Amino acid sequence: MNIQFKKGVLELCVLVLLNKKDHYGYELVQKISEKFAISEGSVYPLLRRLTKEGYFTTYLKESIEGPSRKYYHLTPEGKVYLEKLYQEWKDFSIGVNQLIKEGVEND
Repeated sequence: MNIQFKKGVLELCVLVLLNKKDHYGYELVQKISEKFAISEGSVYPLLRRLTKEGYFTTYLKESIEGPSRKYYHLTPEGKVYLEKLYQEWKDFSIGVNQLIKEGVEND
């Protein structure tokens, strides 16, 4: 898959997953990787930025499989941002799909 496609949608994917429940970083990487290939290195800077911007809070939780894990929790501001991004995604994808239909499917 085109790397630019992935970069553009990764933020939305992370927000959507955290809207359902809190996750730790590697868990987010695994869940997204089930749908399309990404590197761990692309998720952690995004998590740091979105936390700094106030869209997530973090907390440590003990793990039976090793050291404590840092979990990410979507804040109320994060939920508002998610709704904004989701609406932008819907509008964008409708437009792209219309262009594809006009340009490819009418050959």
